[in-house]
Amino acid sequence: MKKTLLLLGLTIVLGANTARSQQQTKYRAIYQLNSDDDKTIRATLRNIKNALDDPRMQNSITIELVAHGGGVTVFKKDQPYESLLLELKSKGLLLVECENTLKERKISKEELFPFINYTPSGNGELIIKQQEGWSYVHP
Repeated sequence: MKKTLLLLGLTIVLGANTARSQQQTKYRAIYQLNSDDDKTIRATLRNIKNALDDPRMQNSITIELVAHGGGVTVFKKDQPYESLLLELKSKGLLLVECENTLKERKISKEELFPFINYTPSGNGELIIKQQEGWSYVHP
């Protein structure tokens, strides 16, 4: 009886360790965009696309793009980035704009694409995400 219970216990422990090792690793990254330079914006979006398309991280990565300062340009309706943003959003990219930037630059939310989210402070968002273990990327 003791041997049976011991074998059962070992089987449960080994099975739990095997299941744990087979779980997908989850990656989380936050990209900062604070430039209105077209080359910088396009390079940032290209880098995000490359990360989302990386076969090693397929279905196991969450990426957030937080824009503040000059980076608000990427989300403005009068700029040419809508199709790129929608493509990346369809792959799971989270799009976030700093509300402090909007106040400082007197930009209304109506001037921005309707599919983005907001945070009170871009810098605050970066600090919080890094404290939560997100990788920080500033192309």
